[in-house]
Amino acid sequence: MQSSRTIETWVGIFVALGLAALFMLSMKVSHLGDVFANQGYTVTAKFQNVGGLKVKSPVKMAGVRIGRVTEIRLDPATFEAVVAMQIDRQYDKLPTDTKASIFTAGLLGEQYIGLKEGAEEDALKDHSEIFITQPALILEQLIGQFLINFASGNTGTSDKSDK
Repeated sequence: MQSSRTIETWVGIFVALGLAALFMLSMKVSHLGDVFANQGYTVTAKFQNVGGLKVKSPVKMAGVRIGRVTEIRLDPATFEAVVAMQIDRQYDKLPTDTKASIFTAGLLGEQYIGLKEGAEEDALKDHSEIFITQPALILEQLIGQFLINFASGNTGTSDKSDK
């Protein structure tokens, strides 16, 4: 009788640890755990095209996550996408001429913002804007442009070696 009670206790502990691990995994995947992280400061950047960038996408510098995308909206005056990013407090020395680009993690992976430091002495502050940006590369547009160039290159040429 004592043996079955011990087994039930160990099974209960195992199930509780499994549920705790599942909860932590779901918090990590959904980025809800970032709600309790240090807030930092907000910067914005305007892009001609953000592709599949989403709110809560990572902001990286040298491959290290330094923040997250907090908002994506359309500027009604310039018709450009305005991306707001929350940068962690510990990265408060980013130069004002920092460059922001939209990259894809892998061939079909999620998109993220990559920052490249500049050379200015002044640092970005809360509600600053990054002016040097590079839009997302859209795979469908690149394939379409390649097909158009390929088709137009083949239709206008004639092979004179047949004569």
